[in-house]
Amino acid sequence: MRKDALVSPFPDVEAWAAHYVLTTDLRTKLAPPAAPSSFRADAKPLRLSAPGRPAVFRAARRGERTPKLEALKEPHYRARALHAFFHHELQAAELMCWAILAFADAEVEFRRGLLSVCLDEIRHMNLYREHIASLGSSIGDFGVRDWFWKRVPTCPTKLGFVAVMGMGLEAANLEYAADFAARFRAVGDEGGARLQDRIAREEVAHVGFATRWFARWTGGCDFTRWAAALPPPLSPWVMHGSPIAEGPRQRAGMSPEFIAALRAYEPESHGRKLPLLGHDA
Repeated sequence: MRKDALVSPFPDVEAWAAHYVLTTDLRTKLAPPAAPSSFRADAKPLRLSAPGRPAVFRAARRGERTPKLEALKEPHYRARALHAFFHHELQAAELMCWAILAFADAEVEFRRGLLSVCLDEIRHMNLYREHIASLGSSIGDFGVRDWFWKRVPTCPTKLGFVAVMGMGLEAANLEYAADFAARFRAVGDEGGARLQDRIAREEVAHVGFATRWFARWTGGCDFTRWAAALPPPLSPWVMHGSPIAEGPRQRAGMSPEFIAALRAYEPESHGRKLPLLGHDA
């Protein structure tokens, strides 16, 4: 019997990852079994098309978006905002597992990093769940949108995946988490504000993971190369908040030149900012 079989019911990371994506059990989404320590030696790339969704989840209704600052004074609306953030963390966790399977022929070091980020996202989910409960609400009380699942799996390569997921969506959360920390603090929810501060700090490592691999595969952190790797119709225009979190982005490995190009980028025609990791537009 393999050593990892003593602590995990799954024979390898691939089996664990597939189960996590496809399960419809909320308890498993929140607290999956221990992941095995080894990857399948002969794993072939597998692209799952959609995640399993617990029955308690429902699709968000039209207009059910993150509340404005004034509404956040009410615990119900703060819980609704956090519920959206919770669901984006869930999608991020699932998509790390999706990438483990889709890029099964990638470097083992890279896939181990994906697993580590996945476990971080699950931990973040539970932090959000706990604060939602403290506000008198529960998971499933509000609608959800699987926006990331409609975009990220269109990435044909591992380079595109780190470009959009880590250097794009998670990097944008460096700005949006700080923004919502200020909003929660303004309405007197210091616990919610500290939670957002913590998420922002911990996202730096996730962005750094993606940036390091992007640089390893391309020879640097070039803005033009990054923008070209984003799956259409996504562009740099929807991959940041305002003001740009220059310090955290630099700590994550983005150069001042990259950040300056991101700040200066303008598309040919401006459109509404799309939902980003942890926050609905």
